[in-house]
Amino acid sequence: MSLPSLSSAQVREVDRLAAERFAISVSWLMEAAGWQVARHCRSRSYVVCGRGNNGGDGLAAARHLHRWGRLAGVACLDVDGLAGPAAEQARALGAVGVAVDPEPAPGFRDAALVVDALLGTGLSRPVEGVLAGWVAAINESGRRVVSVDVPSGLDADTGLAPGACVRATLTVTLGLPKPGLLLAEGPALAGEVWVADIGVPFEAYAAIGVHVPAHLFAMHDRLQLSALRL
Repeated sequence: MSLPSLSSAQVREVDRLAAERFAISVSWLMEAAGWQVARHCRSRSYVVCGRGNNGGDGLAAARHLHRWGRLAGVACLDVDGLAGPAAEQARALGAVGVAVDPEPAPGFRDAALVVDALLGTGLSRPVEGVLAGWVAAINESGRRVVSVDVPSGLDADTGLAPGACVRATLTVTLGLPKPGLLLAEGPALAGEVWVADIGVPFEAYAAIGVHVPAHLFAMHDRLQLSALRL
């Protein structure tokens, strides 16, 4: 099966088209992303979230993990500064009684797995400062790590990691693969990569000239990247 990859600029445009032309909101896609990520977490998990939509995906995943009795805890870099759909996910998490830690709990509590939802395809500069400290805590934890879309700190287009970068055991990439998962340092940092369907209209891909096989997710809503031909 032939499958295209999607650059960070194309991701932004597809999200815009999905909402504005095809009436599929970012909130809906975020909810689907969180559900798909949570499905890859088969043990007690601690979720570490950033400020943007990637963090919102992580908060959604945390709520589903809580429903399934698998949530050890969740931390967010700036939960009070969240806006839009990510803020909605934080409120939904609070509504079911889950408190968000201001920084990762020591040792990630009793978690066997850490979900990395710090940074997605919008990386614009090397990871440093407090964020680099959070990345280091993940890498030094000795836990399995599931990254959302791309490992935090990896350039989704080039596969380079100009600063601190999460070393994932498994990456759940959303909708379509990102070029950086296949280039340079990407394969070593991303670990096992799964492509997860989050309901993006294929018409949105077609509008930017990206052809996706109509049957891609007809039988399975997640596919292992190594089994596909890009």
